[in-house]
Amino acid sequence: MNARDPSNLNDLVAHVADTSGLPQGVARRVVEDVLAYHLESLEDYVTRRHRELAAAGWKNPDIYPRLLEEVERRPFRAPACTLRQIRRMIYG
Repeated sequence: MNARDPSNLNDLVAHVADTSGLPQGVARRVVEDVLAYHLESLEDYVTRRHRELAAAGWKNPDIYPRLLEEVERRPFRAPACTLRQIRRMIYG
C-alpha cells in the first residue's frame, strides 16, 4: 500500500469505520490525519515546530533543547540529532 495515495486507503478506511462505528467520511479523515502525522519528515517536523514555538514567543536557546526532546518521542524513526543539526535544519 502506498500510504500517500488516498485511493489505496479504502481497505484501511473501511476497517476503521467498521471497528470504530465512525461514518466512512470521518474514518477517512482520521486515517489521513494519522498517516500525515506519521509521514512528516524529521526536517519538516523540526522546521514546523520551530516556527510554532517562535511564534509563541520562545527563544532559540530554549527551542533547540525542546525540539531534541520532542524528536526523541516522535513515532517516526529518526536518527539522533545534535543541537547543530537542529539549527541547520531550520536555517540551512
